[in-house]
Amino acid sequence: MTIRHAPGAGIFRRMSSLSDPIRGRVLLLLERRHLSVSELCEVLGLPQSTVSRHLKMLSEAGWIHGRREGTRRLYVLFPDDLDQSAASLWLILRERIAELQESKEDARRVVQVMASRRSRSQEFFDRDAPGWDRLREDLFGDRFGLMALPGLLDPAWVVGDLGCGTGLMAEVVAPFVRQVHAVDDSEAMLIAAKKRLAIRDNIRLHQAALETLPLPDHALDAAIMILVLHHLADPDAALCEAARVLKPGGRILIVDMVPHERAEFETNMGHIWLGFPESDITRRAGEAGFETVRHSLLPMERNAKGPALFAMTARNAG
Repeated sequence: MTIRHAPGAGIFRRMSSLSDPIRGRVLLLLERRHLSVSELCEVLGLPQSTVSRHLKMLSEAGWIHGRREGTRRLYVLFPDDLDQSAASLWLILRERIAELQESKEDARRVVQVMASRRSRSQEFFDRDAPGWDRLREDLFGDRFGLMALPGLLDPAWVVGDLGCGTGLMAEVVAPFVRQVHAVDDSEAMLIAAKKRLAIRDNIRLHQAALETLPLPDHALDAAIMILVLHHLADPDAALCEAARVLKPGGRILIVDMVPHERAEFETNMGHIWLGFPESDITRRAGEAGFETVRHSLLPMERNAKGPALFAMTARNAG
């Protein structure tokens, strides 16, 4: 048989749950702060069974939320999650509870508990700092930070991956923006990209030369050209096209090789240009209509065997 509570019965249940001042102190400690049972015991000076009983009553009355965190269970009160009547009740009661001498002592002790958390973390880093990079790479790989950087992009943006190849960069950028136009002149590359990007519904693939992009004027907020320019017979035309399809003020990112002497790249990989000097790529960008050009050498990765790379960013003057 289901027991139906009369409308408004919840507020009386919550009032009843605060009949013991200890539970009011618990709520004050948990307001926007996650604490475990053992931490609450330390602050309140009470045994675990007593603290657990109070937490159970507060949870059943809808005051607090609990979640599992490893071997611990953490509890918290988010006033914004309370309904209007409960929020009003808490607003009245918290001022009275905070005036209790016990609550003032709780406030001092919880600072020590939080400091103890930080010291445990600090002890780990002080002890394991020399091996931290390797440990982090073992746990998460060496690219997770780079994969997250596109999160800085505006989610309303439309981005062009010009010379997309197999779609690696389009795959990285697409989760963070409104749409990606991925353009490449190679049918084989686009077939591979289509397989890679099949799960994304905000990527459009285009087979076209970068010197004649199939996009209208000012269609893009940003564009990327990653290891592309050295393959193009006319990089200047491609840069002019990129400027045409970018909105005024739109940004472009170019990654390519610095000058090198590996002539085999011409024979084996069809490279037309053996890298670009900073002065040359900066001049080309300026003549295409870009301004605020920034050129930076990229650090070599440990296992990289190719020439050094640069990154150049610029803004479309419009």
